[in-house]
Amino acid sequence: QLQLVESGGGSVQPGGSLRLSCAAASGFTLDYLAIGWFRQAPGKEREGVSCISRSGGLTYYADSVKGRFTISRDNAKNTVYLQMNSLKPEDIGVYYCGATRKTAQAMCLGTAGMDYWGKGTLVTVSS
Repeated sequence: QLQLVESGGGSVQPGGSLRLSCAAASGFTLDYLAIGWFRQAPGKEREGVSCISRSGGLTYYADSVKGRFTISRDNAKNTVYLQMNSLKPEDIGVYYCGATRKTAQAMCLGTAGMDYWGKGTLVTVSS
C-alpha cells in the first residue's frame, strides 16, 4: 500500500514562505499518479489547493493561491512540492497531499476518486 508523507509545515508570519513536500514511502513510486495538495482550515471542509499531472506538464491552482503557490514534482525523487510564498492568515490549515490514477484536472475539480492520502502537515500563519 502506497504511503504518502508530507513535510515542511510550520509557523510563519504573513508574507513568509514555506515549501511543502509530499514523498512516497520507500519502495514506492509516484510517476503513475496525479498528485494534489489540499488543505483543511479549522471548522471548514477540505479544499483543493493545487494539482499536478503525472508528467508535471499540467498544473492547476485554486483562485485563492494563484500567483503565490507553485506546485512541482520530481519523479526521480518520487516527491511533489508546494512552494508557498506571500502567505496569508487565510492560508492556515492542515495541508494534505493526495493521489489519484485519474487526471489532475478531475482531482482539482473534485470529480476524481482519490486513491491515496497522506496524514497532513500543519501550516500556521500569524504575526
